[in-house]
Amino acid sequence: MTLFEKIIAREIPADIVYEDDRVLAFKDINPQAPVHVLVIPKQSIPRIAEAADHDQDLLGHLLLKARDVAGDLGLTENGFRLVINNGSDGGESVPHLHCHILGGRALNWPPG
Repeated sequence: MTLFEKIIAREIPADIVYEDDRVLAFKDINPQAPVHVLVIPKQSIPRIAEAADHDQDLLGHLLLKARDVAGDLGLTENGFRLVINNGSDGGESVPHLHCHILGGRALNWPPG
């Protein structure tokens, strides 16, 4: 069971900012920006490279809810970044697909 599955099951506490039947959004414990929230599907998909064609609806829901959460956090006017890491070279640290919402300051490019 991954860290995120334990958060979904409420075995590990998290500062939850949004939840519905398909996704959960919570504040990152090691924020990389003034606002750093993770949006995760409740269905376990290890990473975007392993998503299947039948996951299309869930992936669309994940992105639209990330948009909504960013708006709820007041990030729409000045902007925000959505990041999905894939694999160790991509910065993935938990093998459960998730979208980072980063905002609250200007974000440089390229990112790292």
